[in-house]
Parts: sequence; structure tokens; C-alpha cells
Amino acid sequence: MFLHLDKSTPWVRVKDGNDIARKIFDKHYSRKNNAKQFIGPGQKLVLVSHCGNALFAWRKYISDNEQTGVNCAIFRNESNMLSSYLILEAEKFAFNRWGKERLFTYVNANKIRSSNPGYCFKQAGWKTCGTTKINKLIILEKQ
Repeated sequence: MFLHLDKSTPWVRVKDGNDIARKIFDKHYSRKNNAKQFIGPGQKLVLVSHCGNALFAWRKYISDNEQTGVNCAIFRNESNMLSSYLILEAEKFAFNRWGKERLFTYVNANKIRSSNPGYCFKQAGWKTCGTTKINKLIILEKQ
């Protein structure tokens, strides 16, 4: 789907609002609006897999619930690649852009089918570090 010379990574960097990224994003449980740019304000880095079946977006901003670092704003994998592998590869992009900052994400256990919410992140070395006060989202981090 993409012409990309760097075969060392499964990811291609795209702009927020990219049509392929939007199609994947539209299927994610966190989807809330139809804005052209869907990751939100702040510094961001949007990745789509070479095959166009996975999406990962990093966002650095000031969190409403006092989380610091770089946030995985969205991850969705519809490809045949292991999610933990895709996460580890996406981390390289974050570290390259922002240095060795804390990475964090939120998981809504009520919106997924897994009995182990955040399992793919945990397989990539992330740890549960709490829940949000509002909505009781699970917070995962990697330092």
C-alpha cells in the first residue's frame, strides 16, 4: 500500500488526518468526533503500518489527570503482526523524537473484549501504574 524504503520498521510516518489512518481510527473505541485531524492538540507523531492495517499515534501534551511524558493516543492493529512488536517499534519513533521520556497510555477495560486489558502493552514491557479518577481508565506506562 505504501512505497517505503525503510524495511527495518513496520511503520510509516503520516500526518494527522491521513485518510488511511482515519479509516483505522474510525473503528477504535475512543473515536469521538469527525474532525479532520483526530489525534488532538499538542506535539504528535502518527504512524500507519506499511500494509495500512495498523495505526499508532504519540501525543505530547499536558494531561488533564497529571500524567507526564508522551502519550500513546491511539493504537489499533488489524494486521497479522504481533501487537507487542508494533508497540516496541513505535516506541523507537517516540524516543527518537522526544528522547527517553516516560511513555503512557490509557485503556478502557469496559470497551475491549480482553480479560487482561492492556495485554499487548504488557507484553512489550509496560506496567500498570493506576487508574484515572474519572471513567476509571487503566493507566499503563513504560519508563
